[in-house]
Amino acid sequence: MDQLKTLLGKQVRVEVSGGTIVQGVLVDVGPDIVVIYTGKEYLYIPHLHIHHIKLHIDPANQISSPFPEIPLQEETNISYRKTLVNAKGRFVEIYVIGNKTIHGYITSVLNDYFVFYSPVYKTMFISLQHLKWLIPYQKSITPYTLGNDLLPVQPTTLALQRSLEEQLKKTEGQLVIFDIGDHPMKIGLLKQVQNNMVELVTANGESVYWKIHHLKIVHFP
Repeated sequence: MDQLKTLLGKQVRVEVSGGTIVQGVLVDVGPDIVVIYTGKEYLYIPHLHIHHIKLHIDPANQISSPFPEIPLQEETNISYRKTLVNAKGRFVEIYVIGNKTIHGYITSVLNDYFVFYSPVYKTMFISLQHLKWLIPYQKSITPYTLGNDLLPVQPTTLALQRSLEEQLKKTEGQLVIFDIGDHPMKIGLLKQVQNNMVELVTANGESVYWKIHHLKIVHFP
């Protein structure tokens, strides 16, 4: 998306997956991610979820410089994976599904997913292809105004596997929640993982088969 560099420093309007509209100044462009300053915060948006982006001057919402320092500054060209790695251990807000945002830390970045620790949901596995944006917190702010002593990073005790499918195989036999339970048949016993498919047994004993490719978030009750 080198052509987007012509919009650097200008106010733009971006449509993100789910019909969400983001407006702000385009401050950085990488091969697979862009950074937008909204006048309040920096959004790191993977190209995967950009439907369109265009110049958009809004006289009622002019964003003037100088801007605050970019929180995840790169020494070389920005990229999606480097952004996630640089964000490890820092409070961030992420948007993955529906109208819910999740707050916490990235603890590990693997081949096709990353591990996230949330004070609410605890350890979560999040598909790289489904993260819509990431917002780093200002350093002086913590989620839910909790003290740092109440927000320890709690790495999973599981031995992490390189792919989400391999990781799910290690959790066969456990209760699991997919996509924060946005569907009643995404909560149950993870019975078997095979050929990019998960067999989930729901509360009433019914087996439901989900394609891993379409699962966005995995966490354990």
